[in-house]
Amino acid sequence: MENKVIYVAGLGLIGASLALGIKRDHPDYKILGYNRSDKSRNVALERGIVDEATGDFKVFASQADVIILAVPIKQTIEFIKDLAEMDLKDNVIITDAGSTKREIVEAGEKYLTGKNVRFVGSHPMAGSHKSGAIAADVNLFENAYYIFTPSPLTTAGTIDEMKEILSGLHARFVEIDACEHDRVTSQISHFPHILAASLMEQAGDYACEHEMTNHFAAGAFRDMTRIAESEPGMWTSILLTNQSAVMERIDDFKARLDGVKELIAKGDGDAIWNYFNQARETRKAMRIHKRGGVESAFDIFVDVPDKEDVILEILELLRGISLVNIHINEENREDINGILQISFKCAKDLEHAKKVITEKTNYKVHIN
Repeated sequence: MENKVIYVAGLGLIGASLALGIKRDHPDYKILGYNRSDKSRNVALERGIVDEATGDFKVFASQADVIILAVPIKQTIEFIKDLAEMDLKDNVIITDAGSTKREIVEAGEKYLTGKNVRFVGSHPMAGSHKSGAIAADVNLFENAYYIFTPSPLTTAGTIDEMKEILSGLHARFVEIDACEHDRVTSQISHFPHILAASLMEQAGDYACEHEMTNHFAAGAFRDMTRIAESEPGMWTSILLTNQSAVMERIDDFKARLDGVKELIAKGDGDAIWNYFNQARETRKAMRIHKRGGVESAFDIFVDVPDKEDVILEILELLRGISLVNIHINEENREDINGILQISFKCAKDLEHAKKVITEKTNYKVHIN
């Protein structure tokens, strides 16, 4: 494929990581970048993430074969409006990286119809608690879903061309309707963030009268509320661009809580047992243990004794290997052993970890 000019608008974690992924498989492509703040622009230039960068969105738009809008949702829509008034290359591809899709796709259809452009909504389902170009990671999207939400402006061949451009991300590409995307993510992403924030608010208020709440919060509470530390501005934007789906999920959950409350009030032990068992079986059946819901063989499980510094010992052995996640299974604490689950970005790292842990320790290592 001929050399292209790719314009990434927004050099935060997502935009800068996209640029790195594109460069990995297409080093001859010219990558241009926009970012409002100087800091991420300078980092992107210093690290070679982009070839040129600007603080004025309109400067590079006319040079691009592909424009990727990796900015907040409302700003994405404003940039789509701006692009509709610009003199762009014929048949340029315009896409985005927003977490909700209906409003963005509708904006594309509204403002870009009749223009000689191609438009497709996108959502790379990966992220980190880190932010900015300084946190850019070429492997951020590896084995994660990269979702395309086509529109009438997505002409034949557009998505295939995008897959080729983004091949260096090593992502799993999926196509889905924009409205269905928003309905699904309202359940598995947007509502859980509301729930985590609500749990923190409830616990914070409860701790005013019950001080030990703050000291005992661990385990399940820690795991369920981790995402409450997410950036508030981003989640405000997400909720306000997916209102109906999120509100429907809230109403549904309230009804389910009322149902559990009634079972407790009745003292119906069998029904309560069934409630928890059904949840356990449903979770086992979901692809919830895999990164981004994608099947992967990049997890190992280590049987470890419940003793001081055992986790640090294993992590020291894995120094230099990029880890996706670690999780300590505390379900069976009456046993002297726990299970340490470690997720890796690729099979090579997993095999190396298995080898070094097996050779350097007496701990049993399993791969499911």
